[in-house]
Amino acid sequence: MEGFIKLQFLLPLVLFISMAVLSSALEDYRTYIIHMDNSMMPAPFSTHHSWYMSTLASLKDDGVSPTHLYTYTHVINGFSAILSKSHVAQLHKMPGHLATFNESFGHRHTTHTPKFLGLKKHVGLWPTSGFGDDMIIGIIDTGIWPESRSFNDHDMAPVPSRWRGACETGVDFNSTNCNNKLIGARSFSKGMKQQMNISKTDDYDSPRDFMGHGTHTSSIAAGNRVPFADYFGYAKGTASGIAPKARLAMYKVLFANGSYDAAASDTLAGMDQAIEDGVDLMSLSLGFIDTPFYENPIAVGAFAAMEKGIFVACSAGNGGPHAYTILNGAPWITAVGAGTVDREFTAEVTLGEGTVHVSGKSVYPENLLVSRVPIYFGHGNRSKEICDAYSLDPKDVEGKYIFCDFSNETSVFQQRFEMYRTGAAGAIYSSESGQFLMPQDFDMPFVTMIPKFGDLVKDYLLRTDDPTVSIKFQGTQLGTKPAPQVAYFSSRGPDIRSPWILKPDILAPGVDVLAGWAPNRGSAEIGDDYLLTEYTLLSGTSMSSPHVVGIAALLKATHRDWSSAAIRSAMMTTADIFDNSNGPIIDMTTGIAGTPLDYGAGHVNPNKAMDPGLVYDIKPEDYISYLCAMNYTRDEIMLITRRSDFSCESSTLDLNYPSFIVILNNTNTTSSTFKRVLTNTVDTSASYRAVVNTPSRGMSVVVQPSTISFSGKYSTAEFNMTVTIDISLNPESDYIGNYGYLSWNEINGKHVVRSPIVSAIAA
Repeated sequence: MEGFIKLQFLLPLVLFISMAVLSSALEDYRTYIIHMDNSMMPAPFSTHHSWYMSTLASLKDDGVSPTHLYTYTHVINGFSAILSKSHVAQLHKMPGHLATFNESFGHRHTTHTPKFLGLKKHVGLWPTSGFGDDMIIGIIDTGIWPESRSFNDHDMAPVPSRWRGACETGVDFNSTNCNNKLIGARSFSKGMKQQMNISKTDDYDSPRDFMGHGTHTSSIAAGNRVPFADYFGYAKGTASGIAPKARLAMYKVLFANGSYDAAASDTLAGMDQAIEDGVDLMSLSLGFIDTPFYENPIAVGAFAAMEKGIFVACSAGNGGPHAYTILNGAPWITAVGAGTVDREFTAEVTLGEGTVHVSGKSVYPENLLVSRVPIYFGHGNRSKEICDAYSLDPKDVEGKYIFCDFSNETSVFQQRFEMYRTGAAGAIYSSESGQFLMPQDFDMPFVTMIPKFGDLVKDYLLRTDDPTVSIKFQGTQLGTKPAPQVAYFSSRGPDIRSPWILKPDILAPGVDVLAGWAPNRGSAEIGDDYLLTEYTLLSGTSMSSPHVVGIAALLKATHRDWSSAAIRSAMMTTADIFDNSNGPIIDMTTGIAGTPLDYGAGHVNPNKAMDPGLVYDIKPEDYISYLCAMNYTRDEIMLITRRSDFSCESSTLDLNYPSFIVILNNTNTTSSTFKRVLTNTVDTSASYRAVVNTPSRGMSVVVQPSTISFSGKYSTAEFNMTVTIDISLNPESDYIGNYGYLSWNEINGKHVVRSPIVSAIAA
């Protein structure tokens, strides 16, 4: 079908060519991203675009003419085009050509989270920042549903005069869909159209959101306050974005293509336009396969944004709980992992005439009346007790609920299959894996509960001749503990390409987050039916990135002179490393304490980040020195930085980052020395003392000097820290994820500036 579409489109241009030649030409006709050295542009050309177009026109026609897609202004020096292999070979010989890369494709990766983050209407970061007023957040995603109540502009001031963006017209979308909240919306699909046609039945060829993902992420970052939001009776309350007064601009680059993918050429074009339009911050809840930074469109685009003072947050990826699965690991990007919040969705189970009451998890999206329904338990037959596959007789369970006992060998996912197969009315599962179920998994009326509660149900069933069950769905429980936990799917560090910088940077809410949705897209499934809703619950690092970009908007509105690195540092050094039960943050997969390789510096704390005391700042030139130390060639660095006037004489992997990672070698002892510079962010002089906490045996840390002083705002102080890992002290440990913390505690003051120290082996 794909080949037929291209043939149909090109037929009038190549009618005189034989079908055999045409078929051969079309086979290698594809999209490329071309980097150029603009310093070599010949004098007769007045613009880079005219030079690029002339370059394309000069390519010899081999049966199919080159087709220009985008000229990029900020993210790279270059353009994208549809070319044949012959065209590419010709380009490589032309003066000014730096590199050509094949098109690649990236994949998409949230009422209660502001409260969980400690944001309050009358005190702290929200009112201090004006709720993000005047900040413009660019969201690179699947589009937006502009009619969502989250994007109403009630009480919003006029659009900032510095805004240069636009609201494009397209399928089911026009300029009237924008307002003082949604101030811009654009769509970039030229690259994707080389893979597919875009029709209204598959997606909208416009900024309108077909899938719902972009509406969700946008409303998390900056949705206005919406009362009476809920997901089929769950999570009832007032929904609010993290920066509810900030402005939104949508750049749609993700389109339906079997799944939802983004072409590299379109992603670069969206980021390029966002920079041109004047956004202050960007959030991208998508990632491309692991490649060197100079081949990764997000890394390249984010570098240009960083140079313009634009803060960029990205999802860390959903490849957890495995190590080395981080995406978007470039050090100038704030990579965000996903954590749980202190909210659970419940069903209240009453057995018999009310003698036993237990609570479990359910997000069944219907106010179903379950009253004194018979319940079946196959006691005496272990296979039937745990609901093994094909163990139950449909005749035995017809019209009944089934109870499935806990088993280490049978998961709740396998037990669900037996409920579906037998046609049981519903189920109660005693399981430790219920926490891994998503809301959309509850497409039948069932409840999961921890084995401790499951044993109460089992005891009732064993002593009752005609057991019955009553269930009340649609419960929401707040203040649950422990929270946050590291989500099982959240990608872990270290980064394969850049292991010398700890990633992810930070953790933010990313599990069962309520936010806006496309109301014509099915959200909850019941049998063969899909239920529609304005707001839905989603999980993923896709949800955590817009939380952080919203917090960054609040911080940027409060501290207009802070760089992107300073904003990230403020969030990292004030992050929480303990949960709401005062224990270390737990990895929900293992049930034990996580490490900085799981959650970075900790869970973001917006109010503390407003006043960090000190920050680790980074200049663009520092990142270039880091790229030099990564042994990138000058041409490869030029692809990222668009610069040729740089030196690698001071190259170093020791970036002035707010975290520390020791890459272990093959010897018993590994020692690394780090040099850092801290900048004072308060108006007064201050002194700080180094405090080291190393719970991991075999890690020793020496800080020189141990006391530093600052004369006033923006004054700086340097220190060195040497970390030694001695494996021989604990030979049973592989020392992966052994960690500690360096804290700079203000003397006679309130500020504590904390950084994680962790060990790892480069993959």
